[in-house]
Amino acid sequence: MKINGKPYRTIWPTPDNSAVEVIDQTKLPHRFETLRIASMEEAAHAIRAMIVRGAPLIGATAAYGVALALRVDASEEALDRAHDVLLETRPTAVNLRWALQRICNAVRNRPRDVRADAAWQEAAAICDEDVETCRRIGEHGLKLFREAAAKKNGETLNVLTHCNAGWLACVDWGTALAPIYMAYDAGIPLHVWVDETRPRNQGASLTAFELGSHGVPHKVIADNAGGHLMQAGKVHLCIVGTDRVTRNGDVANKIGTYLKALAAKDNAVPFYVALPSSTLDWTLASGDLIPIEERSGTEVTHMTGRLPDGSVATVEITPAGSSAANPGFDVTPARLVTGFVTERGTCLATESGLRSLFPEE
Repeated sequence: MKINGKPYRTIWPTPDNSAVEVIDQTKLPHRFETLRIASMEEAAHAIRAMIVRGAPLIGATAAYGVALALRVDASEEALDRAHDVLLETRPTAVNLRWALQRICNAVRNRPRDVRADAAWQEAAAICDEDVETCRRIGEHGLKLFREAAAKKNGETLNVLTHCNAGWLACVDWGTALAPIYMAYDAGIPLHVWVDETRPRNQGASLTAFELGSHGVPHKVIADNAGGHLMQAGKVHLCIVGTDRVTRNGDVANKIGTYLKALAAKDNAVPFYVALPSSTLDWTLASGDLIPIEERSGTEVTHMTGRLPDGSVATVEITPAGSSAANPGFDVTPARLVTGFVTERGTCLATESGLRSLFPEE
């Protein structure tokens, strides 16, 4: 995707391959800054502090983190330590575990003197594959958008999305936003309702930034406005991303997704979840087994924004002494999901539906 006419991925190696650079997403939308990551510890901090976020991008960053660790020490002990440190950074997104397992498997039986280079190449392959995976998700999702638009007889298709599942959450393209970009580029008249997605405002800050950069018509709405808009007939389709899907089709995504799925079900609005196969967790039977990350209460009690003079400041919005709970994710039961959009096609949100696309599992 492009920013000010320049194409970007969310993570890329430096010219000398000594480090990687990422877009610092904590600075968006008010400032566009990149950050250099030159060690495993810096990669872990970037994931933990949400400098990088989104399940696919977390996995890609962790993969490069292992490669950077092996440049310092390529022993089995160092490999295990890098795996464990990075795995603990975010507990809910399964792509993290998937990417770490993949890169460890790629280097574990190799001689120590080639491990670092092999890990670097594997991390690069994970990134390239993510781009292609998301492109395919976009193509399969585009078919759903064409079908929905055909029912509108030329009227604008109103789409609602929650959190950020665009190219900033992946290496490029995104998951839930990929078909939106493709539909817009194909000339389908559409408009996107962007949930603000409190408490970190990934919708207001990141999704709106992405859509605006691409020229896609959109409006940011308060998180609690979605149900009202559905009742009023102003939402024709919902599409979100996910951090983990269990084998029965339950979906863990940013907190608030479950409420949108409930409202969509009550108003007969199709509710789709877009995901790469690396987000499927075949080891878990249902969503109640997914660990839910509890984040700092300051994300709820404080907000960051731009002041009239152009400066950016963080302010407290709650009374002094008021504590806050901050679960980062919720689980949407499969029964509320119309279907999944994956790189292999679309399917029902059931175990049999998933296995129809991924029989090898």
